[in-house]
Amino acid sequence: MSGRIEARLKELGIELPAPAAPIANYVPFTVSGRLVFIAGQICQWNGERRFVGQLGRQISIADGQQAARLCGLNILAQLRAAAGGDLDKVGRCLRLGGFVNCTAEFTDMPQVVNGASDLMVEVFGDKGRHARAAVGSSSLPGGVAVEVEATFELA
Repeated sequence: MSGRIEARLKELGIELPAPAAPIANYVPFTVSGRLVFIAGQICQWNGERRFVGQLGRQISIADGQQAARLCGLNILAQLRAAAGGDLDKVGRCLRLGGFVNCTAEFTDMPQVVNGASDLMVEVFGDKGRHARAAVGSSSLPGGVAVEVEATFELA
């Protein structure tokens, strides 16, 4: 579809990956009324895992932010599918939950998850502002640096 949000993505030079298939016994999103719940998306591009490692060890904060942004791109791909291919149906981003694969000493999880948060605001403007959690973890699927889940409201 070529709506307002698709035009915004093009203006920003943002390409979305193909929606990732689940890697276990779950669905990539559920819709309940006007709410869309997006399952945790890892930092991969069309099935290729990127940013494998831990923050505070192999991965820098800047790379962690790029990993979170990549998770956000995967969220948008799932959201587009959940909205029947039309991101203009999205009313707003309600919440992001970010998980950062990090060492016990690493405490900058919020700065890392900003990579996904900033993307939502870039794409949706004020409708992209959301509540959020940013949590450290000792491990994530496939050893990736970041995983992000999301909740949106359809208009």
